[in-house]
Amino acid sequence: MASLGLVFPDCEDPKSFVKQNASSKLMQFDKGTTTLAFRYQGGVMVACDSRASQGSFVASQTVQKVIEINDYLLGTMAGGAADCSFWERYLSVLCRMHELRQSKRITVAHASNLLANIFWEYRGRGLQCGTMVTGYDDSTDSTSLYYVSDDGSRIQGDLFSVGSGSTYAYGVLDTYYRWDLSDQDALELAKRAIYHAAHRDGGSGGVVRVYHVHKNGWSKLIQAEDFFDLHKHYSNEILKIDPTKPHNHMIQAPEVAQTL
Repeated sequence: MASLGLVFPDCEDPKSFVKQNASSKLMQFDKGTTTLAFRYQGGVMVACDSRASQGSFVASQTVQKVIEINDYLLGTMAGGAADCSFWERYLSVLCRMHELRQSKRITVAHASNLLANIFWEYRGRGLQCGTMVTGYDDSTDSTSLYYVSDDGSRIQGDLFSVGSGSTYAYGVLDTYYRWDLSDQDALELAKRAIYHAAHRDGGSGGVVRVYHVHKNGWSKLIQAEDFFDLHKHYSNEILKIDPTKPHNHMIQAPEVAQTL
C-alpha cells in the first residue's frame, strides 16, 4: 500500500515557476447564435433561435435567449450564456428596485444604461455579452431599442442583429425592412431573417421565438416553431416587395419545368 504524503512540484521555486508560466490570455471559445430586433410603426419585433453550442458540439436546442426583464422590457442574449443570463436577470432586479424607490417605471434608456455601466466595470475581464434591450416608454409614448456590448458601449437604433448568424440575418433585414410594415409583415420578416441565418450558420438553430413589443407591453407571438418546419415553408416561397405598395406580400414561387 502506497504511503500518503505531499507531492511537490518538480522545480526549485514553485512560486516563481507559476508566475513565469501563467498565461494572461483570457479563455477564448466559439459562440453561435442569432438574435435580431427592429422597430417599425407597430412597435418592436424581437426574434431569436434557441441553440447553445460548445465549439462544434450542440449543447442545447431549447435555450431561452429572450430575457423577460419585466412586463414592458425585453433583453436578448448572445455570447456566453451564463454571462448574459446572469446580468440581464440582475438587471431585472435593478429595474424593480428603481420602481420601488421612484414610484414610476424605469425607461428603456435608463435600463440599458444600467447594463452598460455594469459591463464597463467588468471590461477586460472576459465577459462575453452582446445584448439588446428594448421596450415601451409611457413617458414618451414610443418604443426604444438599444444594443449593449460587453465593453460597455451602448448604441440606440432601429435595427440590430447580434450573433454568429447576424450577417445572414442582416442580408434579409436590410433588403426588406421598412418603417411602415404591418404587424403581420413584420412577423414574417423576423421569421424569414432568423430562418436564413439558422439555415446557413451552424451555430444557430433549434426553434425560433418571436416577441412583439407594443404600447401595452410585450406579447409572445411564437413560443417555439421548429426551423425544419420553417424550411419546409420557405423553401417553396419567395419574398417579393412591390415598392409601390405599402406592405410586403408573400407569393408562391413559380413552378420551373424540369429538364433532363
